[in-house]
Amino acid sequence: MIGVVIVVFFLFQGFGDPSRLIMGQTADAATQENIRKELYLDQPRWKQFFLYINDVSPIAFHSKEEINTKKLKGIFIGGENKLAIKTPYLRRSYQSKRDVWDILMEALPGTVLLAFSAILIATLIGIPLGVLAAVKRNTWMDTSAVFTSILGISAPSFFMGIVIAYVFGFVLSDYTGLHMTGSLYDTDPFAGRQLQLQNLILPAITLGIRPLAIITQLTRSSMLDVLNQDYIRTAYAKGLSKRSVIWKHSLRNALNPVITAITGWFAELLAGAFFVEYIFGWKGIGKVTVDALEKLDFPVVMGSVLISSFFFIAVNMIADLLYGLVDPRIRLE
Repeated sequence: MIGVVIVVFFLFQGFGDPSRLIMGQTADAATQENIRKELYLDQPRWKQFFLYINDVSPIAFHSKEEINTKKLKGIFIGGENKLAIKTPYLRRSYQSKRDVWDILMEALPGTVLLAFSAILIATLIGIPLGVLAAVKRNTWMDTSAVFTSILGISAPSFFMGIVIAYVFGFVLSDYTGLHMTGSLYDTDPFAGRQLQLQNLILPAITLGIRPLAIITQLTRSSMLDVLNQDYIRTAYAKGLSKRSVIWKHSLRNALNPVITAITGWFAELLAGAFFVEYIFGWKGIGKVTVDALEKLDFPVVMGSVLISSFFFIAVNMIADLLYGLVDPRIRLE
């Protein structure tokens, strides 16, 4: 996270004139100076960096004035300069003047729901398909599964998104009842806010195609390795049923690389659903970030990168814990 913070700061901080981006071309000299002071642009670059770390860090030191001005949320201990255990302060949007944290937290549930739905589809279809391909090796089932997964890996999400949106959301819309674009909630002036779960179907399928293909391939190759092990032959010799040997003994020991793929892709979907969200008009962090880039709203982009990176790191740490739950051989005593 420290590495990401450093890269984000030096990549975006000072890019363009924030006073112009906030106020436009009509900003007077006094207003520009106030904005520069608020954003610490009147300070040396090294000091700007440490002030930025102090803002984004959940444990930091802030004065009473900063706490009130920035409307920080958390626990504050001390006198004039307080020790803060707080929600990270990601600065304010240049365009809407709202806190970046609030903007991203509004969009986060949409991204989490989309990523979870996509990886659920990929997992529920990919693992059984990979097991079937391994068990039916060198048959038409195996060949079809491998060929389909190669197509899925080769197809970029942004291309598949356009094709799926056009075919199922436009050409076949009368039969599918689906739309090309739409978010989780629609606001009707008469009925109010309405849940639209059908809008989740097309982007979730689009986003799940590539992880589905990779999970299928990994499950197949891992199962083929496990099925040739001595203890599998011993299980058959003891009279265990084929279903029990495959699903209880073989699959469990073959899941480690699959878990790596599932958790890795889930983290990547959380961090990289930008194009799919934008194509389908799904309100999530990806769409908010693309919109912010178009408007040169760099605080929103910086905050989005930090939050996405945090999720990527957190999910990979969870994966390490899952290894021990699935495979007793790597549990710590």
